[in-house]
Amino acid sequence: MTMPVGQARKRLPPWLKVPLGGGEQYAHLRGLVKGLGLNTVCESARCPNIGECWSAGTGTFMILGNLCTRGCRYCAVPKGKPEPLDLDEPRRVAEAVKAMGLRHVVVTSVDRDDVADGGASVFADLVRRVHAECPGTRIELLVPDFRFCKVDAVAIVMESGPDFLNHNIETVPRLFPSVRKGGDYGSSIRLLTDCARRWPGIPTKSGLMLGLGEREEELVGVLRDLRGAGVRILTMGQYLQPGIGYLPVERFYEPAEFDAWGERAREMGFDHVESGPLVRSSYHAESPRVVRAGPPADGSGVDSAVRGDSGSGEVGTCAFHPSPWRRSSPPPRWRPSSRAGAPRARRTTGRSASSRSPCPRGTRGSPTWRGS
Repeated sequence: MTMPVGQARKRLPPWLKVPLGGGEQYAHLRGLVKGLGLNTVCESARCPNIGECWSAGTGTFMILGNLCTRGCRYCAVPKGKPEPLDLDEPRRVAEAVKAMGLRHVVVTSVDRDDVADGGASVFADLVRRVHAECPGTRIELLVPDFRFCKVDAVAIVMESGPDFLNHNIETVPRLFPSVRKGGDYGSSIRLLTDCARRWPGIPTKSGLMLGLGEREEELVGVLRDLRGAGVRILTMGQYLQPGIGYLPVERFYEPAEFDAWGERAREMGFDHVESGPLVRSSYHAESPRVVRAGPPADGSGVDSAVRGDSGSGEVGTCAFHPSPWRRSSPPPRWRPSSRAGAPRARRTTGRSASSRSPCPRGTRGSPTWRGS
């Protein structure tokens, strides 16, 4: 399937307007990252949440350089021939984690198809250094597919002992050739399956972008494949075109639709689901919602803080775990429509979609994010 590029970006709906970055904490974090010569996916991928997250003192580190060997047409990370691996990078990331006092950190990377192990050894070194320098800090790795590696890159990463393993599936199989250049749907599913089977004590996680032209029944199929692969944690967010020359947005999903998809995913057996227009793999990382690493005592796979039965009624804090906007009303119940697999929200509160803005508090009417 061929998808057009170069179209002008559509005007964002009100629920996707976010504040621009700024403030003392934003400047401090930016200075710390630059001073240590590190990269963040927040900047490289032009994340719409950078203002909110950085002002709260959180972000996602990106290792293995700032040039990707793939040409995914949805991603703003620069492409090209990368420099040799920086083997001192794990030490600097560990230093930043310690300086920031993080207790849960997300680390991702560009694709490095030019390296025999895809950069797996650097991931592993980083995990060991953070665990040594910052005891008690949990590490979530968002890894590439290691599709062209000449060694068992997955084993190199997993044997280092990360607390969570994330690999985003991103889209449906039909769109993979146009959206994920160099990627393969089957390879991604096999990676997730392999991790869940060989290291069952390390929860696996994956994410989907909505709005690229996927069909409802295709999304249901992907959710089934992810559950079959043993994935326990799921994120679903709106695709946003980073700029001219990238894939256009085919459709903006409304907040109620994300609620309905999230409810459907929970019914399919995912331990924890974050579904909303602004949800990304590490959005609201400062929130205290914690997914239990390792086999749960009660068989649920999720701590009471995640299930929301702690009695406090608060969403709470934690570092580097996605958590969208706070909500006082329960999510809409899922009800099948006449089309197979199509979730539809049925409201329980009578509130209109426009009154349930997913923007963090105080951001409605803020300038629309336009990238950098």
